[in-house]
Amino acid sequence: MASNFFGQLFRITTFGESHGSAIGVVIDGCPAGLPLTKEEIDEELTRRQPGGSPYTSPRAEKDEAQILSGIFQGKTTGAPIAIVIWNKDADSSKYEPIKNLLRPGHANFTYLQKYGIFDYRGGGRSSARETAARVAAGAVAKKLLAHFEVEICAFVAEIGGIAMAEPNLDSLPKLRKKMLASPVFCPDAKAADKMMKKIEEAKLEGDSLGGILQCAVSHLPVGLGDPVYGKLEANLASAMLSLPATKGFEIGSGFAAARMKGSEHNDTFDVDEKGNITTTTNYAGGTLGGISTGLPLIFRVAFKPTSSIQKPQKTVNLKGEKKPFKLPEGSRHDPCVAIRAVPIIEAMTALVLADALLLNRCAKL
Repeated sequence: MASNFFGQLFRITTFGESHGSAIGVVIDGCPAGLPLTKEEIDEELTRRQPGGSPYTSPRAEKDEAQILSGIFQGKTTGAPIAIVIWNKDADSSKYEPIKNLLRPGHANFTYLQKYGIFDYRGGGRSSARETAARVAAGAVAKKLLAHFEVEICAFVAEIGGIAMAEPNLDSLPKLRKKMLASPVFCPDAKAADKMMKKIEEAKLEGDSLGGILQCAVSHLPVGLGDPVYGKLEANLASAMLSLPATKGFEIGSGFAAARMKGSEHNDTFDVDEKGNITTTTNYAGGTLGGISTGLPLIFRVAFKPTSSIQKPQKTVNLKGEKKPFKLPEGSRHDPCVAIRAVPIIEAMTALVLADALLLNRCAKL
């Protein structure tokens, strides 16, 4: 496998499998002198870990970062930062009865065709378990962005066709507080209640639901992103669509722009009360020509319904023989993967922006 790294200057390489001994990440390019603690990384991991509510997987994996290198006396040294997260609650026995069946919606067919071997225990490298390593790296990137007062807030905007009201993005700290108070990370309490009922219905039916996450970034400087192939939104799309179960990405008005007129969609320029050039609207979502405008960066990511469901399905075995497919009793899976994706979206956003900030220092004298 040749694509286990992400980023250019602020670069991460993740390793490990779902039911292996551990997963982890090596971070290259983090500037020296950044204050960083294990607790800050663990706080982000706790937000992602399963078992926290009836709306996520019951797998009780208490994720904790073990920092192996790159930090001394509470600060980064500029050397590679290596972090390992030990797998403590993997139960591979549930996968033995179905190891020779192609699981609908999963990657075992394509992995076997491409590599000739597949770790069927929880999906191995294709499992969303790998994203814990990204969240650990994202915690470091977030700390770097905080130095520049950049704020990120992702939240669940829709589950199972139930959408929240248009959010107020004027204060991301207030929005984050509402988001964290919700069991499904939705800052709209009324919509969240409906979402939770919908999830319970899907669970009773042995089924799952998809969802849409929205992410907003404030206090971003003008100038991040590079033409032609390093546009900020292109790098964000690459980051988001590299996540398991993602099926779509849009920035600003997104696909709705195709149904608008130019006179409606153009963000006209103006000058604010401080004399700064700005725009009267933000349909573009915070970029022009692939470069940040200084306005809030706003994008959405679509997640498919969880592929692992209790409902009986049809499939074939490795010999191509038609077989029924049913998950073994006691299998543990998320009824809606979008819920636990909130800190993962924030992490990947932070990684893209940290890399862009460092690259931007090379743009001009």
